[in-house]
Amino acid sequence: MAEYVHQPHLNHSIPSSEQTVWADVSPLLEAACKDLKDGELIHGDHFNLFAAMSALEIMDPKMDSGIVCRYYSVDEAIEDGIAPVPLSPNRTVDVQCIIDIMDHLLACEATWHKGHSLAQTVFACIYLLRPERTASHPLLHSYCRVIRATCNAVVSVVSEARTHEEEDIFTMTYGLPLKVDGDDKGLSLLHAVEETISRQLRACKASSSKRRSVEDTEPLQTNPDLEEGYCKALLCRIRFHKHFYHVLTCMRRPQGKGLELARKHITSCLLELDNILKTLEFLRSNKCGTCEDGQENTTTASGCPPIGFDAGLNARLSAPTPPRTIKILSWRKAVEYFQKLLNDLDTICSFSLDPLLDEVFRFVVEFQKSRPDLVARAHLQLLLVKDGKLYGRDSMFAAISKAASLPEIMMNHEIQKTEAFVQLEQLVINLIKVLSTNAAWQRRKLGKILQDWRVIYIQLELVSSRDFGAASSISISEGDYMKISQCILLWVEEQTYWISTRFLVLGFELELYSPNEYCMVYWYINILLMKLIEKTHLKLLTGSEVAKRKVKKKKDSAKDSIRDFLIPPAVLLLRCHMYLSEGLTMMLAALRNDLNTFSSPGPFNTENERFVQHFELLLRASVPEHMSYLSFSEQISQACLSNLGRYNYFRDAQKILKELKGSFSNDQERMAELRRLEHVAEHNSVAVNLISRLGALEPSLKVSFEFIHHPYFATAVVKRC
Repeated sequence: MAEYVHQPHLNHSIPSSEQTVWADVSPLLEAACKDLKDGELIHGDHFNLFAAMSALEIMDPKMDSGIVCRYYSVDEAIEDGIAPVPLSPNRTVDVQCIIDIMDHLLACEATWHKGHSLAQTVFACIYLLRPERTASHPLLHSYCRVIRATCNAVVSVVSEARTHEEEDIFTMTYGLPLKVDGDDKGLSLLHAVEETISRQLRACKASSSKRRSVEDTEPLQTNPDLEEGYCKALLCRIRFHKHFYHVLTCMRRPQGKGLELARKHITSCLLELDNILKTLEFLRSNKCGTCEDGQENTTTASGCPPIGFDAGLNARLSAPTPPRTIKILSWRKAVEYFQKLLNDLDTICSFSLDPLLDEVFRFVVEFQKSRPDLVARAHLQLLLVKDGKLYGRDSMFAAISKAASLPEIMMNHEIQKTEAFVQLEQLVINLIKVLSTNAAWQRRKLGKILQDWRVIYIQLELVSSRDFGAASSISISEGDYMKISQCILLWVEEQTYWISTRFLVLGFELELYSPNEYCMVYWYINILLMKLIEKTHLKLLTGSEVAKRKVKKKKDSAKDSIRDFLIPPAVLLLRCHMYLSEGLTMMLAALRNDLNTFSSPGPFNTENERFVQHFELLLRASVPEHMSYLSFSEQISQACLSNLGRYNYFRDAQKILKELKGSFSNDQERMAELRRLEHVAEHNSVAVNLISRLGALEPSLKVSFEFIHHPYFATAVVKRC
């Protein structure tokens, strides 16, 4: 393994020459690996910790510059015959070559979406780098135009959503010909080519007697027996990219006006992808070249390597592009990627544009469960937030007022111009954007914005009823203003606790907690859910009173208010979550107290330190107030196996789940969630009874917790060793 020394102050690589001296650094690296222990770094006079953290990771194609470079320029590659036009003197081979290019470009697009450089994936195609060379080949020329337009549309949406920094997708073009004069006409040119091939396909299908009467068409290639198969293979690939381009453009129409049409194009795209998969057998059996080893990993349906590509070609054309060759996704995986992307985009298009703001948050969370890639999430974010408005149509203040159950008269209230409400609107926008990011990025950002939500709550509290009324030209009583102010404050508190809960449960998805820490995490989640339920109820009660314009003074507690109010299904679902988290807390606490399991301290820090590490951002924002490790340890210290079965929280969760089935019968996603929760409650209820009866008597009893039914509510698995 030979590596050259990279000098950060240089903006380009120094080419090899006769004076260049190369040395094999493998023995040095091997010796360093043997001497260094975990966590140790090599220190030098001019190599500090910062430099170590900024160093390149050797052999990582996204970081290591490497030295793989076959050609120094596009012209050199063309002179070497790597991208001929026409593709082959043999017309049958020419058709097969264009299909291979199409397939490889599809794999390159998917690889680019997954985070690799645009220069090393899609624009590794020389035909894209030299648009003028393909003018004599209408099919290849028009297809390359649409590819460039599609890439430009993706770059536009990801850049505008400003989410590309969360992952490695490259949106910078660095001089690559992403926009070429005439590309706007590429779709019409491709349509003309499609019509020509369609006529030829109809001619192939016509009987011999009718074939003479069919309009004269020039065959694609010289073998009549293969003509129909090649026509079908070309048409499905052309039509897929044509419809995919329409999907991207329709979804960018303002205020979601193109979503219905986008869904039709998505259906067509998925149909053409199925047709593309059906051409596999035909192309494999009639390949014109030598297949690559391992057909499942090839980037073309035929298995033959495509012509006209060189992944290292742009290494010297764009400085930030690492020239080491990357691994392109296989053709089949690329098709699977686009199938998933289109299904995710269809989910976005099917979302109603008139829900409450709280429902928008929950839709984004549900959407994230399918693990959508960056392109889909960027489209979702731009649909929800455009020009500082919800769906680019409704002001955020109006959306907040509606979510907080304020009367319609408040939608255009002058109070929205005050500094506190302007900041609240921006916080809501930021929250939508954060929820649209990947899980790791989302969790970090949620933890950071918690303090902002607590600060805005304090600022809104300072807005007195008199200030509220003074800013208004609408005649509303002071009592009503008090209720309106209370609704806003309750909604802000509700969202704060919801964000906190989301922050903690994402830790399970990211596997940030060890089994020894489950008890404290579920304990904290249980406290947050209790607060969330309380604030949600009070918000609904207060909003109902304002809507009826009845000002009542109630000194009763939240529990007394709940008795007089029909509990909504969404709140019942929160109660179910609360019972599950409380049940898991008590089960884990009893196991650690009586059997000394799930309580062993880590080798590096105490449980108190781990408590602070996991909940530092929540504690700093006082969500909720007066939380500490001492309160946690005191509450779980009384839990024991003998009392575990007396009050089974999982049975209470099961009762609620039975009630909710009728409420969510028309909501497939909610019903799926209920089934998952039901499995957790049922299995844990049995486990509680078993542990409480046999735990102290059976030393061989082993209890583990696995996420086999739900992503963040664990299921207890009881076994005998």
